[in-house]
Amino acid sequence: MKNRLFKFLSKPYIVVFVMIIAPILSYFDRNFGYFFGLSVALFLLWGSNWNWAKFGFAKKINLQTVLRGLLLALITLIIVDVCIQPFLEISFGKIDLSSVEEIRGNFTSFFILFIIMWVFAAFGEEFLFSGYYMKHLAEFLGNTDRAWIISAIILSIYFGVSHNYQGIAGIVAVGLSSSIFFFTFYRNKKNLALLVFAHGFYDTIGLTLIYLNKDDIFYKWALYLIKITS
Repeated sequence: MKNRLFKFLSKPYIVVFVMIIAPILSYFDRNFGYFFGLSVALFLLWGSNWNWAKFGFAKKINLQTVLRGLLLALITLIIVDVCIQPFLEISFGKIDLSSVEEIRGNFTSFFILFIIMWVFAAFGEEFLFSGYYMKHLAEFLGNTDRAWIISAIILSIYFGVSHNYQGIAGIVAVGLSSSIFFFTFYRNKKNLALLVFAHGFYDTIGLTLIYLNKDDIFYKWALYLIKITS
């Protein structure tokens, strides 16, 4: 039974069906789609006898990978959160952060969410969206450079829309930040750990700013910039 299911789910086109079914499930609860896709990806990992390379974990983790992840997180923060996101919020309304409001000034809630984030966002989302969706979609499309670029574009839009609960500004901002990660994975196909660390550091900065009630600092900066230049 296991081998038959593994053989079926390993067919190249299955990733497309999983990507279609997941958003439908998310209509009922956004976690349903995520855990459905993650379950399929984990089953394929298990069925392959834990062949992590199949999902982009082909290089050993070292200090250089961690530091490169931190640098990528900071670059993404500057490009998206500092230079673009504030103006998106001015145009389309502030990003809805109601799902994490409880961590403001509450260290216990912040620390719990910090752990959950590293497991289910940093590792889980990169494993699912990059290691499974993007990598396997690119292979389905031909595994050429063009296929990988198309896959990166599709996943940037897909991942952004999956954050529709954050509003228009959130969808665009998440789509832009994820595009930086997805195109980085295109250039580092065997080093998904780089993306895990980048995602983790990036979200850690965001959560810390919310905990400190400083998450609107870039928004205020943009308003001030508009004021002095108008």
